[in-house]
Amino acid sequence: MVTLTSGVIITSKEYINHHLHHLQLDLSSLKLITNDKVPSFWILNIDSIFFSFLLGIIFSLIFSLVAIKANKATNTNNSIPSKMQIFIELIVSFIDKNVKDIFYYQNNIIAPLALTTFVWIFLMNLMDLISIDFLPYVAKYLFNINLLRVVPSADINITFSMAIGVFVLILFYSIKVKGINGFIKELTMQPFNHPIFIPINLIIECISLFSKPISLSLRLFGNIYSGELIFILIASLLPWWAQWMLNLPWAIFHVLIITLQSFIFMVLTIIYIAMAYEKHD
Repeated sequence: MVTLTSGVIITSKEYINHHLHHLQLDLSSLKLITNDKVPSFWILNIDSIFFSFLLGIIFSLIFSLVAIKANKATNTNNSIPSKMQIFIELIVSFIDKNVKDIFYYQNNIIAPLALTTFVWIFLMNLMDLISIDFLPYVAKYLFNINLLRVVPSADINITFSMAIGVFVLILFYSIKVKGINGFIKELTMQPFNHPIFIPINLIIECISLFSKPISLSLRLFGNIYSGELIFILIASLLPWWAQWMLNLPWAIFHVLIITLQSFIFMVLTIIYIAMAYEKHD
C-alpha cells in the first residue's frame, strides 16, 4: 500500500497508474482533467508543455547572462572567468567540436541548433532525478493539482514534436540544396538508377526518410520513460526509508543514460541534416 500526497492510501498498482497520468486540458470542453480518467483525443498535456518551456527559459537565461558577463569582462580586460563561464565554455567547445567533425558544410544555424538540442533535452531528462512525489506534493499543496508529471522527455508528444522539427529542417535543406527536382529525383532514382524501379525506390526512400523522426522520438521517449518507470516502481514497492538503497545506484547510472540520450539526439540531428546536403549523382 502507498500513501499519496493527498493522504489517500492506495495499492501499488494504483500508485503507478496515478504517476503515469498527465495534467491535461480537454480542448473539447476547455477543462482541466484532474483525475485518472482517460480523456478524449483532443487533449494537451499541460505539465509537459509547462516544464518544457520552463526549462527552455532557464537554459536561455543562464547562457545569455554568462555570455553578457563574459563580454563585459572582455571589454574591461578582466581575464578571470567565473566557474560557470568555464563550465559553459566547455559545453560550447564540446558541441562545436562534434559539429565540425560531422558537418562539413557552411551553415551558421547548425552549431546553435546542436547546442540547444543537447542542453534542452539534458535538462528535460534531468527532471527524472527529482523525487517522484516532491513536485506533485508541491502542486497539490499550493494549487490543489492531483496529477503532475515533471519529465517532458518521458512524454511521446514532446519527443515527437522535437523530432518533427528536425524532420522539417531535413526537408527544407534537402530542397534548398538540391532543388525540388533534385529532391524528387533522389526519392525516385535511388538506390536503383533506372525508371522501372521508381515505385520500389520511392517506397524505400520514403521509409528511410520517415524513419528518421520516428527513431529520434521513440529512442529518447523509450529510454527516459523506462527510467522514470523504474523510479516509480521503487517508490511503490519499498517503504520510504529503504528506497535510497535502490534509488541511489539507479540515479547514478541514470545520469549516464540522460546524458547519452541527449548526445545521441544531438548527433543524429546533425547527421540527418548533413545527409540532406549530400548530392547523389
